[in-house]
Amino acid sequence: MDARAVRRQFARAAATYDGAAVLQREVGRRMAERLDVVKLAPVAILDAGCGTGDAQAGLALRYPAARRVALDIALPMLGMAQAKAGQRRSALARVLSTFTGGPGGSEADFVCGDVAALPFAGGSFDLAWSNLMLQWTGDLPMALKELGRVLRPDGLVTFSTFGPDTLRELRAAFGGIDRHVHVSRFIDMHDIGDMLVGAGFGDPVMDMELFTLTYADAPAMLRDLKAIGATNATRARPRTLMGRTRWERALAALDATRRDGRIPATFEVIYGHAWKATPKRTPDGDAIVAFLRPARG
Repeated sequence: MDARAVRRQFARAAATYDGAAVLQREVGRRMAERLDVVKLAPVAILDAGCGTGDAQAGLALRYPAARRVALDIALPMLGMAQAKAGQRRSALARVLSTFTGGPGGSEADFVCGDVAALPFAGGSFDLAWSNLMLQWTGDLPMALKELGRVLRPDGLVTFSTFGPDTLRELRAAFGGIDRHVHVSRFIDMHDIGDMLVGAGFGDPVMDMELFTLTYADAPAMLRDLKAIGATNATRARPRTLMGRTRWERALAALDATRRDGRIPATFEVIYGHAWKATPKRTPDGDAIVAFLRPARG
């Protein structure tokens, strides 16, 4: 991934994102449901790749006493998230006051930054949440290590990302058109689990489900992808126009995938969560030895 291209395309999509982010909202809802079975009382929460801030209200309701930090690589996305937070602040405060008897929970802090180089001290958070963002980082192992670094021991990372079957129809339609990469390639669930272990997490839990969105025509699909910022940001992307003949050939290939009059777009969504293991060595490589006081009596 080209980090500058990722930042640029999501900055451009900030104003149109909410109107097209149907899948992102549904996946976020399902991620939140998974927290129902997790025993956790976080003091500080990181929303890594917050986009326009859809997760913030739910996290505030679930953990009203926790400090929340919303981070995104695109400054205009953060602006939208802040605006939405301001619009719902008074209503959210009333709801929280009703359920908790308190003043209404804390406000979030908004930070522009890259998940692969987080601007936070180690051990700053108890929960790291990331909904459909990690596929946009150019160095997933480093991003996972950074999330592990900023979590306290026994802190939880919970995330969703896209797997290899995502946009398989679009990839097939553009395959062979030229020698460029037109659709991102996504990492397999089992490889992500291995990366979590390598990043210092213990016993990762991974699972996957397929979603299919359908469109009236190929341009409608491409417009939706552009509206959420999901355009080609690979370093091997073409830097010139494709040409009318090749473009029409790709659109025709997409049109040939119609089922019941609609063009499908498959999304393989991977869910993962893992607890940060208690470190056994210091950053300098020295072993950490625990001394327990013997019981008296």
